[in-house]
Amino acid sequence: MSLKKAVYERELLRLQTELVKLQEWTRAEGARLVVVFEGRDAAGKGGTIKRVAEHLNPRVARIAALPTPTERERTQWYFQRYVEHLPAAGEIVLFDRSWYNRAGVEHVMGFCTPVEHQRFLRQCPVFERMLIEDGILVRKYWFSVSDAVQEERFRRRADDPLRRWKLSPMDLESLTRWEAYSRAKDEMLVHTDTADAPWYVVESDDKRSVRLNMMAHLLSSVPYADVAPPSLALPPRPPSMGYERPSKELQTAVPDHAATLGKD
Repeated sequence: MSLKKAVYERELLRLQTELVKLQEWTRAEGARLVVVFEGRDAAGKGGTIKRVAEHLNPRVARIAALPTPTERERTQWYFQRYVEHLPAAGEIVLFDRSWYNRAGVEHVMGFCTPVEHQRFLRQCPVFERMLIEDGILVRKYWFSVSDAVQEERFRRRADDPLRRWKLSPMDLESLTRWEAYSRAKDEMLVHTDTADAPWYVVESDDKRSVRLNMMAHLLSSVPYADVAPPSLALPPRPPSMGYERPSKELQTAVPDHAATLGKD
């Protein structure tokens, strides 16, 4: 059963307030936090990332959603293009999909060779251990959705002009390759669900619950503390020095579209 909207919104606001505290602690302590969002297509990753980042400072907490690699990037060490997006001191990076593309879509769709896939499974735990040994906090979330709910969400996207862009031919392929993706996910977990960087599985059939559950877990897993904000006082506005604003007729104004609408 879905949470009531009022209950959801109240808890969402509380958790988002705590995320702002986490952000300020990260900045004050010079911490580095990486949060990996992975899972099935239409499992709610994007909506959750949006709520996590909604009230955060984009200069501190940024979203990394990498496009298809270029020809040059395809010749690099696989993890190389992800390294440049890792956080510096005082930063949080939310990976909207990550290096785990190789364990999922690249493997299932044949975009990498079996040798490259197996190499990734061997190197990934080593790569993540290096990040953690260097002091980076790494949290990995797998969003799990049932096949019936995934198909229902795809159908809603197809009928919604505001969300149709979210539905790609690759998404439709995931319907016909459900078991292949399941096997790929299981193999990925066997190799990369480690004591250093464990996977946290979030059941995602209910969107409201998945957002709250993921955010609450992230907050509980980081030993942040409330950082007192600096004391700020608005300075008095100085007296006018005779400035006069130029006539509005000299400027090109945006038409008042709102004035053409009915008022409540």
